[in-house]
Amino acid sequence: MLPGISTLAAPAPELSAANTGFMLICSALVMLMTPALAFFYGGMVRVKSTLNMLMMSFVSLGIVTVLWVLYGFSIAFGSDIGSVIGWSGEYVGLSGIGLTELWDGYTIPVYVFAVFQLMFAVITPALISGALADRVKFSAWALFITLWATVVYFPVAHWVWGEGGWLFEMGVIDFAGGTAVHINAGAAALGVIWVIGKRVGFAKDPMRPHSLPLVMLGAGLLWFGWFGFNAGSWLGNDDGVGAVMFVNTQVATGSAMLAWLAYEKIRHGAFTTLGAASGAVAGLVAITPAGGSCSPLGAIAIGVIAGVLCAMAVGLKFRFGYDDSLDVVGVHLVGGVAGSLLVGLFATGGVQSDAKGLFYGGGFEQLGKQAIGVFSVLAYSLVVSALLALVLDRTMGMRVDEDVEVSGIDQVEHAETAYDFSGAGGGAGSRTAVPATAGSPLTRTPARVTRAQAEADGTGTDTGTDSGTGTGTEAGQNTKVDA
Repeated sequence: MLPGISTLAAPAPELSAANTGFMLICSALVMLMTPALAFFYGGMVRVKSTLNMLMMSFVSLGIVTVLWVLYGFSIAFGSDIGSVIGWSGEYVGLSGIGLTELWDGYTIPVYVFAVFQLMFAVITPALISGALADRVKFSAWALFITLWATVVYFPVAHWVWGEGGWLFEMGVIDFAGGTAVHINAGAAALGVIWVIGKRVGFAKDPMRPHSLPLVMLGAGLLWFGWFGFNAGSWLGNDDGVGAVMFVNTQVATGSAMLAWLAYEKIRHGAFTTLGAASGAVAGLVAITPAGGSCSPLGAIAIGVIAGVLCAMAVGLKFRFGYDDSLDVVGVHLVGGVAGSLLVGLFATGGVQSDAKGLFYGGGFEQLGKQAIGVFSVLAYSLVVSALLALVLDRTMGMRVDEDVEVSGIDQVEHAETAYDFSGAGGGAGSRTAVPATAGSPLTRTPARVTRAQAEADGTGTDTGTDSGTGTGTEAGQNTKVDA
């Protein structure tokens, strides 16, 4: 170096009150998504399983929060060990973190980053619960969450987002959780389903949503909270990337909802509220990994593709015989795979990074990276989740007894019921055997539509088979009100 010439180091980041406040708000929005998911799932099951479905999501707020503080944050975001897990002693118990210590390279405190990522860890196992409705012991579910978060979610989060994680270092783009959250949860759901089997009466008895307004409320709150989930994942609001992600979240969700409804109308002859809610969630899932790398026009395309693919996928459970009660596989796994792979087509190279997709001159390089990320997370979560479920099933048993499942899991597992009809007049029997005819106020759709829908879904019956997600699986001529 010549005398008198020196170089100036880049100024160290300073704590930003604006970014810190923004991220705390985003963290609260993501926290809201877990109760919203409980409402969304809770409305899609029958009355007798409502509380159990709500609790399967809600309990994750308690279990995963404690695990995250004790060791989860350290495994996911501690110093890299072999590109597979992290570990930092100061993160154990969150006890060695300074009050204003900043997350490396950002203007927010470590505590803020930790609590934001905690909310992602909370909702991911809760997503799995929708596939297991009506038939899982609550104690077994709580233990499954504990084990699954420890050996699946925390390590996968490090692969995808942790400094030194092998997918992170490879350049796999996952803005807010297409692989770590949605593919991870969807694959886990499929693995557990294979172990615990089908519900009593699957593809034979009507299993309609008991409260579509509750489903719509949950979907609306999920949509609202998802802005924090997605826009907050840039960890600041200084360069406009978070704003693009916010816009793309809205655009993809709206286009996916319209695409799902159009598919429903063409295939089954009706626009359903359940289809609107499910289409919106499919769009939210698909844009989660991709929204930070595409344009709003690309977001429309991603939403349309995801809406149609997920609407088609929810009927596969009848064809292949796996009982995915509330279509976690059809929406979260398929939507997550679609959104993650579409990064390799629609990445513009001008938003979160300079990586370009195939349609913007980038060739197949990014698509190949995305495929590696997608299928590695899918395979790991599928296999490990199935093994965990198998161990629990062989030791403590994961399923409730058949008579409990038939009579209703709420009363046995929680000693409560969702709705108290005692003050409404008449006996319980009068509310569980009310005659209904096709097209009456007690039915969702005419018998004509239901038969076509059931045949299209491959059930071979005309009574409807499942709560489903808007593809005609609601019974149109059921002869009693489900209890």
